[in-house]
Amino acid sequence: MIKAAQLILSLSILVVLHELGHFIPAKIFKTRVEKFYLFFDVKFSLFKKKIGETVYGIGWLPLGGYVKIAGMIDESMDTEQMKQPPQPWEFRSKPAWQRLIIMVGGVTVNIIVGFLIYGLILANYGREIVTTENIPLGFTVAEQLNPYGFEDGDRVVAINGKPLENLLDVNTQVMLRKIQDIEVLKQDGSKKHLTLPEDIGMTLFKEGVMYPFTPYATAEIKNILPDSPAEKAGLKSGDKILYANDQAITYWHDFERFIRKNSGQNFQLTFMSSGEEKTAEVTPYETGKIGIEVATKPLLETTQVDYTLGQGLASGVGFGINVLRNYVGQLKYVFTKQGASQLGGFGAIGGLFPAQWDWQSFWMTTALISIILAFMNILPIPALDGGHVMFLLYEMITGRTPNQKVLEYAQMIGFFLLIALLLYANGNDIYRALTK
Repeated sequence: MIKAAQLILSLSILVVLHELGHFIPAKIFKTRVEKFYLFFDVKFSLFKKKIGETVYGIGWLPLGGYVKIAGMIDESMDTEQMKQPPQPWEFRSKPAWQRLIIMVGGVTVNIIVGFLIYGLILANYGREIVTTENIPLGFTVAEQLNPYGFEDGDRVVAINGKPLENLLDVNTQVMLRKIQDIEVLKQDGSKKHLTLPEDIGMTLFKEGVMYPFTPYATAEIKNILPDSPAEKAGLKSGDKILYANDQAITYWHDFERFIRKNSGQNFQLTFMSSGEEKTAEVTPYETGKIGIEVATKPLLETTQVDYTLGQGLASGVGFGINVLRNYVGQLKYVFTKQGASQLGGFGAIGGLFPAQWDWQSFWMTTALISIILAFMNILPIPALDGGHVMFLLYEMITGRTPNQKVLEYAQMIGFFLLIALLLYANGNDIYRALTK
C-alpha cells in the first residue's frame, strides 16, 4: 500500500506538470483548451469543474492524463470538430512554430523537473560515493570477465582515461558504454590497463549477469521468501552460511558460484543460527535459487559529498543527463528475448519505491520517472507528443500540411500500439507475481 501510494502521488505530480507544459503555451498563444484532466475519464469523472472555457477534472483510470486542445486530432479522436471550418482559437489555425512549442512543452517540463529534483536532492542530502579507499577488498568479478585479465579483488579506478568518482558506477559503464581502456588497481598495489570486447554488455546481459562487479559481502541472510526452499530447510533472517556440501563459504559470492555450478541439484547446507551450527538438506528451485537475499550491508564504506545549492543545481543537470543516457543505453537490451521478458508496467514502476516512506527515495524515483516520461513521450510514435512533433516538422520542412485522414489513422495505430505495449508490460508484472 505504501508503494502504491508513492506511485500514485509521483505520477499525479508528473502528469499534472507535464500537461501544464502543454496548457501554458497553449493559453499564451490564445489556443482554447477544452479539458485538463489528471487520469482518464472513461465514461465518468471522479471530479470535474468548468472554469472559463476549460473543464478541469480527475478521471478514475490512472494511466496518465491529458489536455484536450481545440482543433487538434488527439486521443479524444474528436473528428466531428475537425469537419467544421477552422476557428482562430483552434490549434490547427496557429502557426506551425507555435504548435511545435505547445507539443514539446510537456517533455520540456518533465526534463526540467527531473534535473531540478536531482539538483535539490544533491543540495539537501549530498551524495554518498565509494572511493578506492572505501573498498579495501575490491570487487568480486563475474567469471565471464576472467579471460580478459579481471579477477576478484580488483578495483576499477578509471575508464577510457577518466577517473571514476564513484567506483560503483563501473557496472553502468561496462553494460552501457563503449569502453577502450579500463585502469585496474590490483590487490598487490600494481596497476593494469585492460580491455573488453565492444559487445561485452550484450554478452553479460544474455547470460544473466547484470552486475559484473559487486562489492564483497558476508554470507549472512537478509530476507527469506515465504514457502521457499530456504524456509523449508529451516533458514531464517540473520543466519550465516558456513558450508555448501564440503565447500567453505566465506563471502556471498562463494555461495552464488556454488549455486551456479550445481545447476539446481540438492545440496547440504551448514549454517550458523542463533549461535548454533545447523545442517539441512536443500532442494533448490529449477532456476537453482533457494529464495534468500544477501546481507544488508556489503563490506565497504562510503564517502559523503556535500553541495551548496548552486553546486547541487548545477550537478543535478549532469546527474540527470547521465540518467537519461543510461536509460537510452538500456534500450538495446529490450529487443532481446531476455529484455522483452523483463519489460514491466505499473507493478515494476511501483517496485522502484521503497516499502517504507522515505522522501529522499521518493524524490529520486520521481526524478527518474520524470526523465523516462520525457524520453518516451518524445519518441516519434503517433499518439505520443513525439508523433505530433514528427508531423509538425514534416509540415515546417515541406510547407505542406499532412492529410487529416492520415493524421487520424496514424493516431489510431499509435493508440493501439501503446495499448498493446501497456497490456504486454503489465502482463509481465502479473506473470512474475504469479510465478515468483
